[in-house]
Amino acid sequence: MRGVLALILAGGKGVRLEPLTRDRAKPAVPFGGNYRIIDFTLSNCINSGLRRMLVLTQYKAASLDRHINLGWRFLCRELDEFVDVLPPQQRIDENWYQGTADAVYQNIYSIERHNAEYILILSGDHIYKMDYAELIQDHVDSGAVATIGCIPVELAEGTQFGIMHIDAEQRVVDFKEKPAQPDPMPDDPTRCLASMGIYVFNAHFLFDQLCHDATVPTSSHDFGKNIIPSILGTHHVRAYPFRDKNTGSALYWRDVGTLEAFYEANMDLISVDPQLNLYDRSWEVRTYQAPNPPPKFVFAQSEGTNPRAGMALDSIISAGCIISGGKVERSVLSPNVRVNSWASVQDSILFEGVDIGRHARVRRAIIDKGVHVPEHAEVGYNHDVDRARGFTVTENGIVVIGKLDGFPDAPR
Repeated sequence: MRGVLALILAGGKGVRLEPLTRDRAKPAVPFGGNYRIIDFTLSNCINSGLRRMLVLTQYKAASLDRHINLGWRFLCRELDEFVDVLPPQQRIDENWYQGTADAVYQNIYSIERHNAEYILILSGDHIYKMDYAELIQDHVDSGAVATIGCIPVELAEGTQFGIMHIDAEQRVVDFKEKPAQPDPMPDDPTRCLASMGIYVFNAHFLFDQLCHDATVPTSSHDFGKNIIPSILGTHHVRAYPFRDKNTGSALYWRDVGTLEAFYEANMDLISVDPQLNLYDRSWEVRTYQAPNPPPKFVFAQSEGTNPRAGMALDSIISAGCIISGGKVERSVLSPNVRVNSWASVQDSILFEGVDIGRHARVRRAIIDKGVHVPEHAEVGYNHDVDRARGFTVTENGIVVIGKLDGFPDAPR
């Protein structure tokens, strides 16, 4: 893996995740209590033996940069191991990145100086476990100039991905980015073969293609829209089927790019046998761990018509949380959350530092960092009231409260 440089694209706006991306980049959004979304891609790199990584940032990157500085600076620079953050430098162009290929092109000088033989391009906003070493070895053995990680998806979902067709030798013969009507796989009329946004390129070949693409005025400067389709007829481009390092019964790869998808992926973690196994010590997911105390559950008064008992059922409770006489069910709590007496939290995701006041009730909600839910307030029980307070309510009735949003009309 010494000849491989990993580029992690982490500059997207994440518009569909607002208000969670109002103050942070999509890869920096908390996930699963302890983690940030980007931790899964970075952990895959470490577990795959890759120790040279560049993270390309752009929008609202302060919290992402801070997280990487806190949790991902354990590699040894003297051994040429690193996780470096590359913000936009406008060294080549005065514009923001125009597409995924342009993001790499604008950093081509920083990339070239690492003298890599192969470039692995990854997205920083997907949840999955994958051994990139197997992908890279397959690419080298095949003699391809580019290899694309792929996974079958339902036809209805295919409009959100690059869709490809391959021959019997796994050579890509056709590639369309987000087609309106995806073509099914020959052996499965219900699914199509989607790009995972994972690419391996021979380094010099990639540089040549990026420099050429930059001169095409009609190009969107995107790998899926431009780079990949332009080389199919003249070069060997290989497809690599996703091989899951997760221990679940089905392939697990999630694009948590919408509030609904983000909510469902978190809720899956609290099931008895979740599809994504965070407790597998053979493929650990790393992150920054603050020196928080253990979670605490206090008060066990069962008498009376309204018992006061601190408990959590079918939930993930992170370090520093205090369940002080409240009840938590089927929820994911990030560090330092407090649920006060007689409060109820159901089917919800609470980010760090959320405080649930006494007698408050929260149901099917995502509450961002530092929000205080006042005493007796209700969230998720009357969507008209939730909308009137300025909160986001999704089509499926998930209430999302942005960072430091207030409750102007809530009872005190």
